[in-house]
Amino acid sequence: MSKLLLFHTAHSTPRIHPRTFTSILSRPLSVPSLSKCHSPSSLFPSISSPALHPHPHLQRQNFSFSYSFSTRAFDDSSSSAETQNEKEEKVGSQSGEKFETEEYPSGEVEYEKMSGWRSFVVKFKMLIAFPWERVRKGSVLTMKLRGQISDQLKSRFSSGLSLPQICENFVKAAYDPRISGVYLHMEPLNCGWGKVEEIRRHILNFKKSGKFIIAYIPACGEKEYYLACACEEIYAPPSAYFSLYGLTVQASFLGGVFEKIGIEPQVQRIGKYKSAGDQLTRKTMSEENCEMLTSLLDNIYGNWLDVVSSSKGKKREDVENFINEGIYKVEKLKEEGLITNIHYDDQVISMLKERLGVPKDKNLLMVDYRKYSKVRKWTLGLAGGRDQIAVIRASGSISRVRSPLSAPSSGIIAEQINEKIRSVRESKRYKAAIIRIDSPGGDALASDLMWREIRLLAESKPVIASMSDVAASGGYYMAMAAGTIVAENLTLTGSIGVVTAGKFNLGKLYEKIGFNKEVISRGRYAELFAAEQRPLRLDEAELFAKSAQNAYKQFRDKAAFSRSMPVEKMEEVAQGRVWAGRDAASRGLVDAIGGLSRAIAIAKHRANIPQDRKVSSLLF
Repeated sequence: MSKLLLFHTAHSTPRIHPRTFTSILSRPLSVPSLSKCHSPSSLFPSISSPALHPHPHLQRQNFSFSYSFSTRAFDDSSSSAETQNEKEEKVGSQSGEKFETEEYPSGEVEYEKMSGWRSFVVKFKMLIAFPWERVRKGSVLTMKLRGQISDQLKSRFSSGLSLPQICENFVKAAYDPRISGVYLHMEPLNCGWGKVEEIRRHILNFKKSGKFIIAYIPACGEKEYYLACACEEIYAPPSAYFSLYGLTVQASFLGGVFEKIGIEPQVQRIGKYKSAGDQLTRKTMSEENCEMLTSLLDNIYGNWLDVVSSSKGKKREDVENFINEGIYKVEKLKEEGLITNIHYDDQVISMLKERLGVPKDKNLLMVDYRKYSKVRKWTLGLAGGRDQIAVIRASGSISRVRSPLSAPSSGIIAEQINEKIRSVRESKRYKAAIIRIDSPGGDALASDLMWREIRLLAESKPVIASMSDVAASGGYYMAMAAGTIVAENLTLTGSIGVVTAGKFNLGKLYEKIGFNKEVISRGRYAELFAAEQRPLRLDEAELFAKSAQNAYKQFRDKAAFSRSMPVEKMEEVAQGRVWAGRDAASRGLVDAIGGLSRAIAIAKHRANIPQDRKVSSLLF
């Protein structure tokens, strides 16, 4: 019997249309069958179709349901650092739920100008730095943000973008006397709003250094513009493509198709908001699913309007009306003050040369993202202190063991994560640990094994969960083992529910095509999933339902225990519902709103480390 703890995510790898961002909102977290645990290698079908196994022996296979969360380039983010605490107080007042963020340090970065001695030491380190760390004075850091952004560190040979390296580059550039400013090229991003918010926060922190940061956006949707608004100036070419049209959610249903061809999916859904199984069994969207998705859309869209209007000094209503006009001309954006000016890339570079006093016959000194990533924090006097905090990054779908066909860095492998957790637990070097989670879920057994290891770790030292784009189902299962949970405003959170995928009843289809199958069995329930040529008997259906109820009860009760919440209260916020981070916070599923910097600040607080003392964050 294959139990699926369905999860939701805005984290996937679809092809990006210039006008539309598509990301999976609903995918399953598989629970092993009663007889065997299966690897969830088949949990990631293409967006256009569900992963259906035509093979009749469904008890030997996993199959999944996918939801298409079509946004026109947009996901969450937060507001500026100046309004972050204000937003959290607002969140805390909702629903009457106790959400006292004031007990947690904000983790807000304050730029400190280097003293004379410290500046001398840094200059000396630069003189003896490795050749690949050398940057000419007056250089401009250029970063091209587009496509996927991983929450994991990338090797120097990898072509992808890494969130930790992007954020670290902003920190280094703020203090590096060789860097004059930052020039950001932004094109369509394929990541969730958690990562977008983290990058935006680092842009705002960089601006405190007094150095310039300029955005160039030839192709722009809501995510890209959200980041650009944090910069001092925004430029676009005359032919720039702006797709600031809003967002949509698209859900497809196969119930009518299966009915026509004689297939009856037999699925148990526990939790009225657990909607993934609906794709197979329904013809239209359920009221509960519509309610949940509408709430998520309102959160994302409302947050975007608030931040953009605040950044550009406009009324929210004016920005919303402007978007609803369907503006596509760059000239109109300049006229409304949404961009600084219309320039080609070479014109922006010429403008920067003039500002920095570079002769016209000389090239502007620039250093790109990849080269600058090789500059060590030690060289700039930014190395951490003696106190160490372990940061264990867990990103991707969850499985218990690695599949022979999977890439070495793909997904969360429970065996590997548990080894890292035990290593941190057994070491006295680490004063605290942070579990950095960016996962829509996966194998339930693997999630539970990691939950146990994280609980054991929390008994020996403070453990903080920091959630990125999504921590739903198995991802939240991991997070709830930590003593404190930190999420971004729109981190997709929760999805505490179960969908049990039994089998496809193919009896009518077999009858149509003249196919016959006979089964000889021993044991009352031996044919529970073997006999796909008939529907479940009443006693089989009863066992099927009880098994699903038991799986849900275990998940819900463990969540209640982990969050020190009465089961009745947890039941109200479970039911398979996905919450935006700030809504999850107001309901006790999350403790604080913020990114990794806030998680580190809370870890220092829990470990009795003064906030003004530097710590070393060691990545696992």
